[in-house]
Amino acid sequence: MYEASFSGILRTILIIMLVYFGIKILFRFFGPLILKYFMKKMGKKFQDQFSQFQQPQQEKEGKVSIDKKPRRGRKSNKNVGEYIDYEEID
Repeated sequence: MYEASFSGILRTILIIMLVYFGIKILFRFFGPLILKYFMKKMGKKFQDQFSQFQQPQQEKEGKVSIDKKPRRGRKSNKNVGEYIDYEEID
């Protein structure tokens, strides 16, 4: 069986702390650069989607198009059945 020695435990704790602080320092320096890269990438993606949405609506300068409004008035159908007159009973 293995026995844990004080120097082995201390060495393991120091390695873990060194790795933790090393990663923390690396993220402090390279984190903003990584974030900036992803923000540029997402901005370009949104811009491409927006321009793709706007392209079909662009028309040549000087061209006039008139769209007609749909009629709101609907004709009622007189052949829906017979009308029954009723009285309320108290």
